Amino acid sequence: MRIAIVGCGAMGTVLGAYMTKNGCPVDLIDSYEEHVKVLNEKGARIIGKADFTVPVKAYTPDGMEGIYDLVFLFTKQTANDAILPQLLPYLNENSTVCTLQNGVPEPYVAEYVGESRTVGGAVLWSATFVGPGISELTQDISFLDHFFDIGEINGEITDRIKKVAEVLNYMGTTVVSANLMASRWGKLVNNACVSGMSAACGCTFGQVMENEKSRACVSYIGHEVKICCEAEGYKLPTLVMGFSPDSLSIKDQEQFNENQKMFIEMYGPAWGSKASMLQDLEKGKSTEVSMINGYVSEVGKKYGIPTPFNDTVIEIVKKIENKELPLSFSNLDYFKDEWFIYDMYKSK
Repeated sequence: MRIAIVGCGAMGTVLGAYMTKNGCPVDLIDSYEEHVKVLNEKGARIIGKADFTVPVKAYTPDGMEGIYDLVFLFTKQTANDAILPQLLPYLNENSTVCTLQNGVPEPYVAEYVGESRTVGGAVLWSATFVGPGISELTQDISFLDHFFDIGEINGEITDRIKKVAEVLNYMGTTVVSANLMASRWGKLVNNACVSGMSAACGCTFGQVMENEKSRACVSYIGHEVKICCEAEGYKLPTLVMGFSPDSLSIKDQEQFNENQKMFIEMYGPAWGSKASMLQDLEKGKSTEVSMINGYVSEVGKKYGIPTPFNDTVIEIVKKIENKELPLSFSNLDYFKDEWFIYDMYKSK
């Protein structure tokens, strides 16, 4: 089986390194030429919660050859319009594209490669790109009961999706889900909440969680994700660290306190990390905010559900992209005090 990972930033590099290290050959494809050069010359160096270097085979997209049986798509969704047409010559009718991107990308990917070739999944660990050839695993994966949730768009448990799981098992335990879209919403909790606030406030996850107001915003964003997910007819899966989806409810002070505790425990192992959206902003790149927090807002509009916290993350991040706002914790002021109910947050 010929396998490729297309989009080898932090996450793709970590996945490729583990797969190669554990005996599964894979081609790493990325448009960053210096990164590809270092990967080939020095190997993939993984630091942080792991410490190893492994020789890998890496290529730029114009160096791809032949047909791939399985492609893991790890590019930013903002790159889909460019990369997916380039990928088509390297697929045949039996090829499978498994998107591991943030948000809910499966329908969009299927528009290019066909639904019959599209599967997807959520990644339950995190990583940060350090520099050419080097990525940091920012989460202690020894605490994870599984590393990936994957599935078919229609929820069927097929031989194909089982084979994809076997490949991902070279990094860590993979669960095949009969409800991929619910798993996607579960991952969206992480992407929209602390990652959204990290980008909006220009700070690390830990700095988000240490401030009373920004930490409260995380809880409210998560609550909006939950009610929009349910409006679409899905039930969130058990969240990281074994917390029930009910932990995202904020109907009273007790539930809010439980919600805050959940996020603190979830992000304790990644306290010093930055969201990938923030890393993009620091580099002057466009972010995936429209595909992450924007997806929640779109569903909210569809069902008449107010999503002021997700809407504000989008507004702030877009203004930073357009150089209308700085990367500053002062952006927290855009979240209005009157939006916080009960005694869940009071400005001092």
